[in-house]
Amino acid sequence: MVRYIEFGNIFKIEGVHNYAHGCNCAGAMGKGIAVEFKARYPKMYNEYKTLCSTGKFALGSVFEYNYGDGYVFNLGTQVSWTTRAVLEAVDEAIDKMLSIASTLKVDKIALPKIGAGLGGLNWDDVKMVINKAAANYPNVDLFVVENFRDE
Repeated sequence: MVRYIEFGNIFKIEGVHNYAHGCNCAGAMGKGIAVEFKARYPKMYNEYKTLCSTGKFALGSVFEYNYGDGYVFNLGTQVSWTTRAVLEAVDEAIDKMLSIASTLKVDKIALPKIGAGLGGLNWDDVKMVINKAAANYPNVDLFVVENFRDE
């Protein structure tokens, strides 16, 4: 199931402790919600930077990070912070994330509108990708916050 939330904060959704966000493959988390992930999970950020610098995090990749109370799914959606997100990479990463989540018995994941903020993709196109992938994993609920508002 995908639940779209018009306004909210992914970190404040009751009962959700697993998160996902789109990442570039250059090792930078300097804008948007990535800054919040970097601040909340500095060890994850260091591992992400290493994966990027060694070429082990590419478009369509998923780096899942266990922070103790849940997981953060870092999705490779754009080559660098200066390029647009790639819809095919979003599609591949969302599908991989849902497969990994199913294996890990993760049943709820909160995420922003991946690829359609700083990534520059058309949100309706991304929603179609999310809905298509989610239909194959009915055991994982996605909570997609379309616009940030700290509530």
